[in-house]
Parts: sequence; structure tokens; C-alpha cells
Amino acid sequence: MTIRSLAALALAAGLWQAPAQAADISGAGATFPFPLYAKWADAYKKQTGIGLNYQSIGSGGGIKQIQSKTVTFGASDMPLKAEDLEKSGLIQFPMIMGGVVPVLNVKGIAPGQLVLDGVTLGRIYLGEIKTWDDAAIKQLNPAASLPKTAIAVVHRSDGSGTTFLFTDYLSKVSPAWKGKVGASTAVQWPVGIGAKGNEGVANMAAKTDGAIGYVEYAYAKQNKLTHARMVNQAGKTVEPVSETFQAAAASANWSATPGFGVVLTNEPGDNSWPITGASFILIHKQPNDPTAASIALKFFAWAFKSGGKMAEELDYVPMPAAVVKLVEKVWNDSIKAADGRPLYMTN
Repeated sequence: MTIRSLAALALAAGLWQAPAQAADISGAGATFPFPLYAKWADAYKKQTGIGLNYQSIGSGGGIKQIQSKTVTFGASDMPLKAEDLEKSGLIQFPMIMGGVVPVLNVKGIAPGQLVLDGVTLGRIYLGEIKTWDDAAIKQLNPAASLPKTAIAVVHRSDGSGTTFLFTDYLSKVSPAWKGKVGASTAVQWPVGIGAKGNEGVANMAAKTDGAIGYVEYAYAKQNKLTHARMVNQAGKTVEPVSETFQAAAASANWSATPGFGVVLTNEPGDNSWPITGASFILIHKQPNDPTAASIALKFFAWAFKSGGKMAEELDYVPMPAAVVKLVEKVWNDSIKAADGRPLYMTN
């Protein structure tokens, strides 16, 4: 089954599920990593017989579900602050990294042909730039044949870590955006059409003439959407590929950031993709169901060890080995049964 088909199922049913059984892992949250989690789940099911019931409902929904203890783990692309983690009794760790990309549906424009910068992208989403032949877009694309087509802005309608990364980036590069809208998982959009999940934005952009949206790159790649290149902080025009996502993450100081809560938008470096981010897992320090939590941690450990190639095939960036060691130490030290027994033992 293709990721396009999986996304359609997720939209129709509100979740993706492997066949349920007693030992299956339950999780909910970010749509950003959903294509990869689906791929990992299929491979893990074949190896172990254990499935993953993951609801691709957006980061906001995942945070709510883990806080209410209705799932074993939550997933969010916006890292929670240390005080919020402590209040809810949660551990947070990064599982994977990837890039958010602008996607277009403009006749005559090929994938990667159009160049945008942060200020121009912000003005589009503020509703100040209304047509594709606007002077600001022409200035960035002097050789492109740009139509007079009206720009149809597409954004997320649900609470979304992808939206957090997108709006956090715009807030860093556009004082106007920061002042009028700001950065969060859900904002008051000045203009545009709302769609649920990366799946919904991808589908809406694909069928709407003149559309622009933002999705995790795997959705753009698998659905054959036209993406834009971006001008980064160094003034260089870059493509959204694994190498530019890795460049953005190169200077991240995971160990010094509480809850590993590193945000990778507008990072320095000639090769850095400007809207890069990690997707995080949230799990309780003292889970209601220690057995389920232990099974989930074994799945995450397997994904760290054996899922890197699958991640790269979808243009995600695996977590560096040094970071994985830090994460597994946190599991060992902090996630425990009621009797104090660690639910994961480091080797």
C-alpha cells in the first residue's frame, strides 16, 4: 500500500492501525512522522508479531491523549517545556528529524523550480501577496513564467507540530508575522483554507489550482507534490533533502536542552534547510501499564537501531548515535514501574 493510500485511510478513519492484539502498542499524535511510523510498524510486526495502533491526529491531540493516559505514548513535533513535562509526569525524547516544505499547485511550475524566502512566504500567509505573478515572487524567480493565478493559501485546521515549526520559522524571519500571528501549534490564520493533518494539507494542495501549503517532506515526495526551494539564513538557496535537514541539525545541543527540546528552524549554515525539526515521543515516568510501556520502549529501541535506512528512504534524518545513547539513559533512569524497577535496561 502506498503512503498516499495510507494517508487517505487515515483521513477517512482518523487513525491507522495494525491488526489489534493484546501486546500491540498504542500511540497518538503528530502526522509529521506518520509515513515513517507506518513503515516501521509494518517491519516490526513482521519480525515480532507486535503491532502499532497509532492515531495520526496531530500533535495537539497526541499531547491531550498522553496527558489523559488513554495511550501508551504521545507524539508531538512541538517539544513541551520542562515545567509542562514535570507537571504531567512525562519524559520527552526525539525520535526522528525531518523537514517542512512549502508545496505548490501552479501550472507551469516544476518541482524545485520556484524559490521562496521567509519574508515572502510570511507575506503570502499574511494575505499581502495575493497572486503568483506578484513582484516579490518575480524578484526571487526572474526566469520563471509566473501566471496571474490567485494564491490559495492552505494551512492546518488542527493543533499541529508541523504548524509550530512553520510558524516558529516565520516568526524568526518576519517581524510582521511575529507581531500579528506568532508561533504555536494552532494560530489565528489571517487567510486561507484549513485542512486536517499533513495528509489533508497535501490532498487540498494537490487538488486546488494556485494552492500553496506546507507539509513534512515525505508527504510531498510520496504524493508527487511540487515543492519550492528556500533561501536560508546564510542567503543560500537550498533543496529539501536529507543532507540539508542533517546540516540544520548539525549544531544542535541535545544534551544541554531540557527534555531534548531543540527547535531546528532558521539554523545557520550554507546547506541548512530553514524549516527543519524533530518529532518527539512523550511517555509517562510511571506508566499505568508498565508492561505496555516496556513493549513500546523496545519498539523505539528497535527503530533507533534498525530503522535508519527506512527513515532515509523517506528523507527523514535518523537521530545520531550519541543522542540515542542519551535517550536510552533517560529511559533507564526515569521510566519505572511503581516498585522503582526500570522498564528499560541499557546494555
